[in-house]
Amino acid sequence: MILLPSSMPIVYFPANPNLLINPPPSWLSRRGSSAVVASAASRDVDSFTSKSGYLFSLSADEADSLSEYNFPRIDGMYKKKPLILLRRLAQIGTTFGYWFGLRLADEALERSEQMFKVRAAELRKLLVELGPAYVKIAQAVSSRPDLIPPIYLDELSLLQDQITPFSSEVAFNMIEDELGLPIDELFSEISPEPVAAASLGQVYQARLRRSGKVVAVKVQRPGVRAAIALDTLILRYIAGLIKKAGRFNSDLEAVVDEWATSLFKEMDYLNEAQNGIKFRKLYGGIKDVLVPKMYTGYSTSKVLVMEWVEGQKLNEVNDLYLVEVGVYCSFNQLLEYGFYHADPHPGNFLRTYDGQLAYLDFGMMGDFRPELRDGFMEACLHLVNRDFKALAKDFVTLGLLPPTAEKSAVTKALTDVFQDAISRGVRNISFGDLLGDLGKTMYRFKFRIPPYFSLVIRSLAVLEGIAIGISPNYKVLGSTYPWIARKILTDSSPQLKSSLQNLLYEEGVFRIDRLESLLSESLRAETALVQKPLVGTDSNIAMKQMLAFTFTEQGSFVREILLREFAKGLDAFGLATLDSFTFSGSGPSTSLTEEDMTNLRTFYRLISLFSGMQKAESQVKAVSKYGEALMPLDEASLVMYQLPSAQEMLPILSILPELPQESQQRLLQLPGDLVGRLVSRAFARTIRRMFL
Repeated sequence: MILLPSSMPIVYFPANPNLLINPPPSWLSRRGSSAVVASAASRDVDSFTSKSGYLFSLSADEADSLSEYNFPRIDGMYKKKPLILLRRLAQIGTTFGYWFGLRLADEALERSEQMFKVRAAELRKLLVELGPAYVKIAQAVSSRPDLIPPIYLDELSLLQDQITPFSSEVAFNMIEDELGLPIDELFSEISPEPVAAASLGQVYQARLRRSGKVVAVKVQRPGVRAAIALDTLILRYIAGLIKKAGRFNSDLEAVVDEWATSLFKEMDYLNEAQNGIKFRKLYGGIKDVLVPKMYTGYSTSKVLVMEWVEGQKLNEVNDLYLVEVGVYCSFNQLLEYGFYHADPHPGNFLRTYDGQLAYLDFGMMGDFRPELRDGFMEACLHLVNRDFKALAKDFVTLGLLPPTAEKSAVTKALTDVFQDAISRGVRNISFGDLLGDLGKTMYRFKFRIPPYFSLVIRSLAVLEGIAIGISPNYKVLGSTYPWIARKILTDSSPQLKSSLQNLLYEEGVFRIDRLESLLSESLRAETALVQKPLVGTDSNIAMKQMLAFTFTEQGSFVREILLREFAKGLDAFGLATLDSFTFSGSGPSTSLTEEDMTNLRTFYRLISLFSGMQKAESQVKAVSKYGEALMPLDEASLVMYQLPSAQEMLPILSILPELPQESQQRLLQLPGDLVGRLVSRAFARTIRRMFL
């Protein structure tokens, strides 16, 4: 749905025909009480119908049987039509054979560069002639400028909404048949030609007679169900042959089934209307996201009426902010609610003229189950933190690896594959590069691609492709990770809490560096959509948001961990202070254990982190200026000396009154909690020393 050119005529249907002052145009004829466009352009047969129209001849019962994807039913139907099946196979084979033959001839005649653009245009036309299944595949590829040459990208991008339309006379007849009313009783105005045409249907701009609202009317292309049914049948047989040959680890037949199921749902416009309503309810409230209203009273399985949206394709405007909005919305779709847009090609994203991101086309949607959402977030968490052993287990949870896979070998392989990519930092991780690096490892360890995963991967890959077209260095995973970090720190899921606990405590030792990273990234999520760097620019704002988060209900799990570590650190600090007086003149003796020293270092890092001190980023070095290891008491003295002074703590104290009332109330409970934990530790230590 794009802006209607001002030069395009509109067909007017006055409530009283006598009010029409000028005579009707020559292309406007009356059929009963309805007006039908029958222009010369409309009478032309589109290339899909011309080349593949033989697929359309189905009986009423056969057409009804294609209301949803059912492989046994489709298989049984076309077993009775062997000539059509053979003709389709011949058409596909000769079409691609002809094109590849031309490419080989270009190579032989050394004219590849001169003919490159010509061959790209020919490929686009051939895909349109073959029909929607092949157009859909090409649409996904057209969103990856990092994978295909620019000339092919330009040609294939035309498949998003500039396919040759079918006859408007056929479209208007279908509207009347589906809605059961003459077209002039439904609309007071309608464009005589479609303003956009895609693989499954085409769109007209119209005005509802009853309400006067401007709407988009989408009409399904004739014959698409029959063509897609036969093509998915062929693709599934090919997938079965590949599986039998043992050339692929994944269940390709299941992948085809998943894709075909979503494609058949996309052809049910009533289902799309319900998807749009649900999408609007879940994500329409996100800042700068626009989801058009659906008019279900004017919609059927083949006709969809929705709110008209004007704007430009997102990939045609340089608006990185709206890309960030799209990334954030996709995060909510995949990881918050699990209901996501599974067909996010550039034609389905518009930048409205008031600067909003409009989502269009809700036919192909996916459902990401809660356990898979948690598994996906855990995999991202473990990947970023280089916990490849846990990542191997995540791949089992996600269904990518069989439970019988040798975990140690997989862990080593994942380390070899991802180590270099992760070392560049989370903000520089490319989703596409990770998939490319993983390719050989997937084949070696018999990785499987579960049916659900193919849609998720396609959704993320296409989104990154759109972003790369605007900003070549954009990384979707790096931009999404702040929200993943926030989700992991705040989610009530037992699975995610357990994963966070295991990540922060490696072999019983608290990894404060990992907590620092998660907190820093989660704070980045606060300002990602306003494009203002937070940490390092205004430390007071960073401290305020960190404290506010820690003392909210959502931060309760992290707060419990911090209280535990603060108590251990204060206990170690007390012992170190006592030792500094007790052993000050008697040599290097100390009562501090190695665990106490670890707790003291952690205490220093925590105080520095929450006071906004930059040196929180570096560990206290337990060596002298001569490079010799310090004795425990000397190291304890060094740590105590480097703790922030009262003056350095003033910024954090000045922030406390600015915290929300709820956070201040929880803060007041902090001293009592800490005292209780300290007394408990002191009592346990006394008992331990008495009896052990």
